Amino acid sequence: MRRPLKPVNWPILFASLAIAACIVGIFWALDLAVTGDEAQKLPPAIEEIAPVKGATQVPSQSGVFVDLATGYEGVLVIDGLELETVNRNEYKGEAGQQVTLPAVTIYEPGNATLTFVPSPNAAIPEFTQGRHVVQVIYWKTLDGRSTGRSYTWSFEVF
Repeated sequence: MRRPLKPVNWPILFASLAIAACIVGIFWALDLAVTGDEAQKLPPAIEEIAPVKGATQVPSQSGVFVDLATGYEGVLVIDGLELETVNRNEYKGEAGQQVTLPAVTIYEPGNATLTFVPSPNAAIPEFTQGRHVVQVIYWKTLDGRSTGRSYTWSFEVF
């Protein structure tokens, strides 16, 4: 003996299909989303930058940091001014003593990083309010600066 089929509840069926479509859409959008390092679109020789590209809430005393791939070195150009760069290994102190570094871009070859922090004695004492443009010119250490490439980004100081 067959049971009679229940009539289809059309409003519930349509609501269920709409909810299922929304769930599929959410997962699809999350799969397409580009965030973090991928959103920066950094060249392969640059592993990290700070402040990040397009940052809008950067304090005026924030530093600029570039992490290059192993075997690279470079220089920073901020707002059109190429900053002097010194090798961290040139400033060695006695064991246990603090080393005073100059107010310029510091290149640390062990980590292949460039770091500049504004200070009263630096070419840029602080970042003024507004947009600032940073360019890193980088090259393979073995090839020299004449083979250098560059990457440019900007950030906003509040």
